[in-house]
Amino acid sequence: MSEKLKVGILGGTGMVGQRFISLLENHPWFEVTAVAASPRSAGKTYEEAVGGRWKMDTPMPEAVKGLTVMNVNEVEKVASGVDFVFSAVDMTKDEIKRIEEDYARTETPVVSNNSAHRWTPDVPMVVPEINPDHMDVIRYQRERLGTKRGFVAVKPNCSIQSYAPVLTAWKRFEPYEVVATTYQAISGAGKTFADWPEMVGNIIPYIGGEEEKSEKEPLRIWGHIDDGQRAIVPAESPLITCQCIRVPVLNGHTAAVFVKFRKDPTKEELIEALIRFRGVPQELALPSAPKQFIQYREEDDRPQIALDVDYENGMGISVGRLRKDTVYDWKFVGLSHNTVRGAAGGAVLCAELLKEQGYIAKK
Repeated sequence: MSEKLKVGILGGTGMVGQRFISLLENHPWFEVTAVAASPRSAGKTYEEAVGGRWKMDTPMPEAVKGLTVMNVNEVEKVASGVDFVFSAVDMTKDEIKRIEEDYARTETPVVSNNSAHRWTPDVPMVVPEINPDHMDVIRYQRERLGTKRGFVAVKPNCSIQSYAPVLTAWKRFEPYEVVATTYQAISGAGKTFADWPEMVGNIIPYIGGEEEKSEKEPLRIWGHIDDGQRAIVPAESPLITCQCIRVPVLNGHTAAVFVKFRKDPTKEELIEALIRFRGVPQELALPSAPKQFIQYREEDDRPQIALDVDYENGMGISVGRLRKDTVYDWKFVGLSHNTVRGAAGGAVLCAELLKEQGYIAKK
């Protein structure tokens, strides 16, 4: 009998679901034992259900090819065979909220890549290096749901990963105003160039809902638990304004960021803060944690997607072009892998943290 925790993937046939499956192929703690998707995929083997739509650059793991895809709506049936689930379902926000809480009420923890619960007051939205203490709000959520071990936890939007960790590393210098423009890969929309040929050689200056997420979600991450409200209360600063642009890149979100500080850091102090920044995942040596969370590249033409997107297996952040600005204090360019650190990999790291904190265990 395997000592690994049994994992279900909700929405396992889509791009993020596929990324979960590829990342978990040889995971030391977790084993994919169930895949659930829409009723049209239910009853097929995973290989049949995905067909020619496997979008990862590594082969489909042999261990999942023969798994029979389950109907994601048959909550009790799916939940009965797993210790916890990752959620990457493609539904409306209201449907996602409902089904994730339905799974939680079966005493099955849900670690979600979806945005539906990011602003539910008692659902933690966590970047494990930044706000691992927010998992403490789960006790209030369990009281609301009437559960003993079931809950929902989420990771934030992929667009903020290339600058929110940087601003966190610079917290002691008191950033108070930020302008960020993100240049976002097409895989963030679940697409490849074969799916979206009109993106070849093209830029689309609009991604629905992305600017609001990019401006507000960092504040929730930097917030605190208010025991009176039994909720996460967002921070009030820094003020962030964003533009989000879709660019003809498969993987990797790049951000051009301008920052004003209340204090007056030197370039050397800012770079040292980036390089030294680490959190609980590094202290615990979690399996998916990057050893060096943020790297700084001195070259004028870095970071580049072609050279840096897979830094630390896609779980690290790359920063470069830090320089004085004529309007703001400092400006820089950040890069993160949007479907690894920004999506499935970030959720896997959250699950590893939750296991170590005692929130996820065998049923």
